[in-house]
Amino acid sequence: MKILILGLGYVGCTLAACLSRDDHVIIGVDVNRSKVDKINAGEPPISEPGMAELVAAAHKAGKLFADVAIGDHIKDCDLAVVCVGTPSAPDGSHNMGFIAEVTRQIAEAAAAQPSDKRLAVAYRSTVRPGTMDELVTPIFRQEMGDAASRIDIVYNPEFLREASAIYDYDHPPKIVVGTLTGEASPVIDKLYEKIEAPRFNVKFRDAEFIKFVDNSWHAVKVTFANEVGRLCALQGVSATAVHEIFTSDTKLNISKYYLRPGGAFGGSCLPKDVRALQYIAADVGAHTHLIDSLVRSNEAHKHFQYEQVTVGLEPGASVLLVGLAFKAHTDDLRESPNIDIARKLLRDGYKLSIYDPAIEPAALVGQNLGYMYSQLPMLQSLLVDKATAEASRYDLIVSVNDTVKSLSVGTARHLDLSRIA
Repeated sequence: MKILILGLGYVGCTLAACLSRDDHVIIGVDVNRSKVDKINAGEPPISEPGMAELVAAAHKAGKLFADVAIGDHIKDCDLAVVCVGTPSAPDGSHNMGFIAEVTRQIAEAAAAQPSDKRLAVAYRSTVRPGTMDELVTPIFRQEMGDAASRIDIVYNPEFLREASAIYDYDHPPKIVVGTLTGEASPVIDKLYEKIEAPRFNVKFRDAEFIKFVDNSWHAVKVTFANEVGRLCALQGVSATAVHEIFTSDTKLNISKYYLRPGGAFGGSCLPKDVRALQYIAADVGAHTHLIDSLVRSNEAHKHFQYEQVTVGLEPGASVLLVGLAFKAHTDDLRESPNIDIARKLLRDGYKLSIYDPAIEPAALVGQNLGYMYSQLPMLQSLLVDKATAEASRYDLIVSVNDTVKSLSVGTARHLDLSRIA
């Protein structure tokens, strides 16, 4: 198939790389010229294991290119996939401006196509229930009139984890397809025909809501584990032993991954979607006290971890922070709890150095770049390479993930924040 992908962030770039690998012809569209230029040079605009190889191969094979505008690229396309951002608005709701604008652009381009030309438009961006019915469909009708009946709208949420996005695309926990009637979409069925996973064909609102439920549950698990971990630490109880016993019950306690006491949650999904679910709950008059407490408890955990870092640390001491991104082996800084630690160390006068081999400030783009500038604008001056990190003397080495395993840190004092002992 010939597929148009709108938005070349983590979701869009992963989709473009995997679909072009699977012999589809992909046109990526993003307003960010830097992302487009990278794709057209055979380079991914994000740092993700395996992504560089897929993008380079697709570019060489002539199956992947990008542009800053839709133009007439929609011609002969079987499918358009919307992967634009839905960042948090000041009140916690999702900002739907990008969704509305890209929908208008698709409608405008589709209206110029022959009257017998059908187009499936799938949305992968996380949106609140009612978005397909109350925002997307009306825009198509407004821009296309009766011709809007040629557009098959689909909501198809993604379930990708950063640092394992390609694997997750190929081995998803489930495939959810939302349509107006709840019936299957032939185009989406064809798209995923080689992927084995439980499939759910549901109505729009059911499909739109599942991502909120999933991400809020993940946030609940992380928060619960960290609250237990803090209680253990303050009472002389081994959180490691408690965690081992608790997670041995895989029948009832479900998953070890999110239930290990360690770092705060962060990244581009959980904080944003928890805030949005809080907004939705308030908007419909629900009383979700646990969900309302998640972000506050997560902030308390960040403070608890900072207190762990500074216990016994002399004023002006030198600290090496190993790992800054939300996850090891990626360069995603958005809402990374490790940035909070870095800012507080600088605020309180400590001499901070940062080692994270996946981060190159000059390569950051879009919201990732904006977050760096707003939260840690002096990042370039703080970064050190492997040789410098190993050769320098530090009063404390703080690691937040397994990146520290690539360093030879000798006998320096080391604090691992990825787990509560």
